[in-house]
Amino acid sequence: MNYAASSEQCLSRILAGLDLSFLSQRDLKLFTNRLNSHFHELFTRYVDVYGHQFDCYYHLSQLVLSLAMGLKNRKADLKRLDKARSHDDKLWHQQENQVGMACYVDLMGPTLTELQAKIPYFKSLGLTYLHLMPLYASPEGDSDGGYAVSDYRKVNPVLGNMKELEALSKALRDAGINLVLDFVFNHTSDEHRWAKAALTGDENYQNYYYLFDDRTIPDQYEQSLREIFPQVRRGSFTWNETMQKWVWTTFNSFQWDLNYSNPAVFNAITEEMLFLANIGCAALRLDALAFIWKQMGTNCENQPNAHKLIQAFNCCLQITAPAVVFKSEAIVHPDEVLKYIRQDECQLSYNPLLMALIWNSLATRKTRLLTSSMQKSFAIEQDCSWVNYVRCHDDIGWTFDDTVAHQLGINPYDHRYFLNQFFTGRFEGSYADGVPFAENPSNGDCRVCGSLASLCGLEGALQANDQQAIDTAMRRIMLVHGVIMSIGGIPLLYSGDEMGLLNDYSYRDDPAKAHDDRWVNRIAVTSAHIDDIETAPAATDSLERKTQKAIFAGIKQLINLRKEHAVFGQARTHILQTANQHCFVYCRVADDGQKLLVLCNFSEHPQTLQSNVLEVFDGEPATDLLTNHRIEKASDIHLAPYQQYWLLS
Repeated sequence: MNYAASSEQCLSRILAGLDLSFLSQRDLKLFTNRLNSHFHELFTRYVDVYGHQFDCYYHLSQLVLSLAMGLKNRKADLKRLDKARSHDDKLWHQQENQVGMACYVDLMGPTLTELQAKIPYFKSLGLTYLHLMPLYASPEGDSDGGYAVSDYRKVNPVLGNMKELEALSKALRDAGINLVLDFVFNHTSDEHRWAKAALTGDENYQNYYYLFDDRTIPDQYEQSLREIFPQVRRGSFTWNETMQKWVWTTFNSFQWDLNYSNPAVFNAITEEMLFLANIGCAALRLDALAFIWKQMGTNCENQPNAHKLIQAFNCCLQITAPAVVFKSEAIVHPDEVLKYIRQDECQLSYNPLLMALIWNSLATRKTRLLTSSMQKSFAIEQDCSWVNYVRCHDDIGWTFDDTVAHQLGINPYDHRYFLNQFFTGRFEGSYADGVPFAENPSNGDCRVCGSLASLCGLEGALQANDQQAIDTAMRRIMLVHGVIMSIGGIPLLYSGDEMGLLNDYSYRDDPAKAHDDRWVNRIAVTSAHIDDIETAPAATDSLERKTQKAIFAGIKQLINLRKEHAVFGQARTHILQTANQHCFVYCRVADDGQKLLVLCNFSEHPQTLQSNVLEVFDGEPATDLLTNHRIEKASDIHLAPYQQYWLLS
């Protein structure tokens, strides 16, 4: 097919048949110009997926109408932001000032209004990016942490209302903080209006989901699907008594997977996406994006049509809300993660491989797997950015590349078992206080939950009142934050980690949460935690409080240093190989030639790096930003336990 000619003819026909009189003359001109720029890409992807269906043209024309309505509903200040960012040569997400935090509103607020009152705290820490975990209307009790969405256009009333969310969004923008919201588009809750209509027998809305009269087709699919939460229920399908049908439910019985083989679903979810974009967010986190396309005989993850659909969603944003970017949440094989990171797909992406292998290096005290994996998988398109994190609201899964592990003589299965044992405290000599999650009763496999501080050994050290162990745990905490601050991309803190909060085991007493061990690291950050966090430790402070203040001060220092030097922003990262398997080394090179060499000791013992590691400076002197120590000439570098150097030429 000649897509270029076909898309041009199709657009002309669509525009001739639509009444766009609701747009102002200025918006109509803007809309037409953007359509001319991006419709070909949208047409190509839409027709690739839906072109075989007799009503494809109708759905495509309705999509264009929805895009126009989305532009009409976009506020003037957001339209100005669209224009400003389209003319900005320096992408906001590649600037050295970008530092993020993810939090649940109720655990940080606990309401939207109270969260807005904490903007001075965010600014004091140095945040320029705030990701709010799902805050939409969702079922009472278990809602998978809010990821079972009942209404994308309503805020959970416990948190506030949509007007308060819009006020928070504007206040954050005024404070120079980019808002990030979740776009949960693989599934809805069974209480969403689409699901409720399906339950009444409405065939139109039953086609919004995957429904089956008997087990014949589900059983065929199940042969190649993996179980996501085997400790909750087995398989990927749930029997619904009301409809007398099996429902595809990848993640939970109350989360119904959307049927993207139906173009009406794409159009409907696009309208929800544009509504969220128009709240004023800078980015939308694409939840579970790897699962959106189902293909018999595959594991129904990372399918080619999933990429086409995300690229089509991206085209829709470029037409209606181009200041908004996508952040990929693909917790899959590293090779598959990279496929989502493109300027025309997801401009941002979590870096789950870096996260997992930072913990691996802490457990093994070796960096071979980290170094080799980053050499293979860290480089991405120049206009895209990693979002680097050490902890999030979720669990830790060991999604490293088995091929790389085999090349290093590591048995992947045994190594994952070791890591699970180590971080759940089952391995002799482990310092970690983690909790197993999604433990598979068939093979004993699991993932790991826990706060960053508890996994780094601070919880046990404080319980033992062991000052040496406390100091060691704090050095681990600073080391891992130093890596995400300096390696390239946006560093993302999880709320509470900035002050080293420990595991919260109270979830075990809540029937709605007791079955989900991820709540152990979803910790409430109270006003008491925040009130005097920046003051010097007082004699009346508890030992735990003193450590919180020290961790906060240390992380704030890293953030301040990051913001002072452009090399932490737009620069290229080179992962370096050294003779010392306990050290992780990389070099950042800016366009102006400035270089940053980062040296990290992942061992509790002193380590030495040979002088040739300094050859990147071509004989020029360098200064460690963390200590102001100056190195005038090449010599062996000695690192104390868990020490890091940020050497700037």
